[in-house]
Amino acid sequence: MSEITIVNTRPEHFPQLEELQLVCYPTLAPMELMGQEQFASQDRLFPEGQFVALDGDIVVGQGSGFFIDFDFEHPQHTFRDVCAEFYFTNHDPEGDYYYGADISVHPDWRGRGIGGRLYEARKAVVVRHNKKGIVAGGAIPGYADYKTTMTPHEYTRAVADGELGDPTLTFQLGAGFRLRGLIENYLEDSASDNWATLIEWANPHYKP
Repeated sequence: MSEITIVNTRPEHFPQLEELQLVCYPTLAPMELMGQEQFASQDRLFPEGQFVALDGDIVVGQGSGFFIDFDFEHPQHTFRDVCAEFYFTNHDPEGDYYYGADISVHPDWRGRGIGGRLYEARKAVVVRHNKKGIVAGGAIPGYADYKTTMTPHEYTRAVADGELGDPTLTFQLGAGFRLRGLIENYLEDSASDNWATLIEWANPHYKP
């Protein structure tokens, strides 16, 4: 088994990142997918916050995000709006949180701890810059199997209680995130009927 490395994103990775979006998110509408132009903007504005997982020269995973202030009292937002159409032009170096835009791992490389390592890379940036934590809207792909019998609130509550397993939310909870609520019409996704979780990881080293 070859060694997987986690590095900051570079321009030569952009074409593979665009392909990775298509492979990892088959149920998303095309307008919800990031392309090379957006990856270039992300890298230009906040290179320290963008990561790829490499198997040799092959991009097998990625993690992207930016700093932003976030109001948990008014949490509703859309993926495209919070990410400034995925260009990250609203990146604020003084923002309290790292907004986790995307973490994805190629299906053929899943189960090897890559997602966890990408989350650790993000957490390291948060600690280094003394931010309050990470906030994100999370996919709930497993909800597709339950949406005729459960509401998204019932489903995510069951996952949080350990009664059901979700490929994304269960992993995020195991990585130290907590479920803060649900976001309606977050993005166009047939698997989740456009719902997403609102998750937060609190930086234990944060100093006000």
